[in-house]
Amino acid sequence: MFQGKKIILGVTGSIAAYKSLMLVRLLVKEGASVKVIITPAARDFVTPLSLSTLSRNPVLTDLVRDDNWINHVDLGRWADCMLIAPLSANTLAKMATGLCDNLLLATYLSAACPVIVAPAMDEDMWRHPSTQANLERIRSYGNTVIPVEKGELASGLNGEGRMAEPGSIMSFLQAHLEQNKQTSDSKFGSADVAIRQDLSGKRALVTAGPTYEAIDPVRFIGNHSSGKMGLALARALAERGAAVDLVLGPSSLDTDFPGITVKRVQSAGEMYEACLERFPHADLAIMAAAVADYSPVAVAADKIKKNGDTLILELKRTKDILAALGAQKRPGQVLVGFALESAHGRDYALSKLKTKRADLIVLNSLADEGAGFGIDTNKITIFGSDGAELPYERKPKQQVARDIVDRAVKILYA
Repeated sequence: MFQGKKIILGVTGSIAAYKSLMLVRLLVKEGASVKVIITPAARDFVTPLSLSTLSRNPVLTDLVRDDNWINHVDLGRWADCMLIAPLSANTLAKMATGLCDNLLLATYLSAACPVIVAPAMDEDMWRHPSTQANLERIRSYGNTVIPVEKGELASGLNGEGRMAEPGSIMSFLQAHLEQNKQTSDSKFGSADVAIRQDLSGKRALVTAGPTYEAIDPVRFIGNHSSGKMGLALARALAERGAAVDLVLGPSSLDTDFPGITVKRVQSAGEMYEACLERFPHADLAIMAAAVADYSPVAVAADKIKKNGDTLILELKRTKDILAALGAQKRPGQVLVGFALESAHGRDYALSKLKTKRADLIVLNSLADEGAGFGIDTNKITIFGSDGAELPYERKPKQQVARDIVDRAVKILYA
């Protein structure tokens, strides 16, 4: 994905600057051409020699070098993307107000490419109203902000403010480049990026994967859902700036994509409780999990031994998560459900749309080639409470996810 891409990496004065070394290494390894610009304060945390060795290019530090002017305008036009990681509170404030006292800021103000930033600071600095206001301001300029992570901070405290890990930043950058490639084959302007950050400051809830309903300590009732569709939806929401709570059933899949917090569950009951806890804080909820409709009335304490030719299980209905969320949905919240059917799909989808008080129902059919469990494509029809019926061709699930999020966002801002 990065083969032939031209990336400017800006490094500012933060203890997280050591991670920029790994970022450069990963980008070059993936085929990118990388030019590094560091601020004067960054030199206290990482050396130009290390960065130049890894990037295979001289590190740029000053507007003037050896009596020669460094052309920041050409730099800003050379790149396919400008990534500032780490972004300190100081440089953030300068970006927000248009200050220009070093080469990095001059290049930023001249950039004709998307600008993506990965903030890094202590929790109190991160939460300060001026920091949050500055973040909103640079987002309004069309810049993309990679969410910070929680963990141990330089102060010794534990909380928000850690810069995303290099691997997560690479995933975010790749998704961003893929998204823009689908939109246009030419260089993409900041206005397009601004549109794609329309969920900044919003919170989303997504469910994914199957549920396993225990019969005994060894066996369970389950289904073949892999969780791929739900994870694609969580990523599509995070790409657009949302903070995503992903409630994930038993799946071999995982994600470290920035902005996604994963809560793992096993049973339908656990998923129900996790969703009810998170839904009041969500602006948008997409229920993509394949939740069991029934679970055993009694779970054996020990493994059930083979005894006779038949085994009769008594099952009870599980709690209906989509219906429960629909019943408590407040004005302004958007609720999206899924319907996977093998026959009479349209009728079931329309019925579900009405009875569950959902805004959208996404129908996919096991009868359609390239749709269903465990594969990388899907073919859907989206039904809206406004009477809309929108069929889509078969696509990769990540593109399907973006189609669904597009429809949900239109309702959110209607």
